[in-house]
Amino acid sequence: MKDKVLVAMSGGVDSSVALLKIIEMGYDAIGITMKLWEYKDVGGNLLDDSNCCSVSAINNAKLVCDRMNVPHYTLDFTEVFKKTVVDNFADEYLAGRTPNPCVRCNSFVKWDAFIDYANRLDAKYIATGHYAQVEHNSQSSLLKKGKDPIKDQAYVLWGIPHHTLSRTLFPLGNLTKAEVRQIARESELETAETPESMEICFVADNNYKRFLSEYTPERISQVGEGEIINNDGEVLGKHSGYTNYTIGQRKGLGISSSEPKYVSTIDPKKNQIRIGRKEELKKNTCNVSNVNWLVKDLNFPLKVQSQIRYNSAVVDSVIHSKGKKIIVEFNSPQIAITPGQSIVFYNENVVLGGGLIEII
Repeated sequence: MKDKVLVAMSGGVDSSVALLKIIEMGYDAIGITMKLWEYKDVGGNLLDDSNCCSVSAINNAKLVCDRMNVPHYTLDFTEVFKKTVVDNFADEYLAGRTPNPCVRCNSFVKWDAFIDYANRLDAKYIATGHYAQVEHNSQSSLLKKGKDPIKDQAYVLWGIPHHTLSRTLFPLGNLTKAEVRQIARESELETAETPESMEICFVADNNYKRFLSEYTPERISQVGEGEIINNDGEVLGKHSGYTNYTIGQRKGLGISSSEPKYVSTIDPKKNQIRIGRKEELKKNTCNVSNVNWLVKDLNFPLKVQSQIRYNSAVVDSVIHSKGKKIIVEFNSPQIAITPGQSIVFYNENVVLGGGLIEII
């Protein structure tokens, strides 16, 4: 009997070609669309066909599965998604941090919950359209960067449970985005020209301020205006609410200055935003919490390449382990190291693990 594979179907071109590749590899495929969010609950752009939870996206996924004679199911993950991803998103902004909900979605929904369903359906593997690779061998499975350096998504996968790697397939890992589009066109897939969604799926209009105000109005209403100060503590003006800002932000500060100023610190307790020159954003170290290691038996101090935001360049670094504390020392100063964002550790193309940035 063929091994059964659950393929995550978002209704976009990547997951459609992933399904095609899984079938070509000889597996018994089942298409699964994860319903994560109800846009009618908290506004946004309801008509954007690229939204992964829109009705049109679900219909596209079903059409592709029907074309390939593959069963398709839509599963309701809205409750676990809200509890583990959206609630955390609001909590982090209210704590003066900048979250990466895609990482949490991968960790707690697209792997944890998805693997549970795979177990129920006696599926050996799960597969997604992520641009990353898993190298399977007799001893372990390694997460590696995808072939396409522009589309590589290994950065957002550092949080997936280590034990699930052995059951994960990334059929697009050795392809570029252009190649995937061409395969979809040649196969006449309904999703061949589906545009990419660049926003967070549950904030379809990319308006975080609007979303937070609708999602948690009572808590946001208590934030209010506060002071904008410089590094000397001098008050320079007023801000509209600290949840509307992130580290490194330059636009929308409403401050007149002879040189550009950037948000350097957010203090939710004092409701203050500190700004300074770009040079003042540079730091040589950061603490890391919630670390998830995807490679075992590492020895510290450990030389790695670190990445502090998606699509940023990696930098040579050294990881120090002091008790339960992980400290990263960068070989060159990094700009706008942002609490709440992910930092991912590599050895060349292998993802060693990652965690959440905490400023020292």
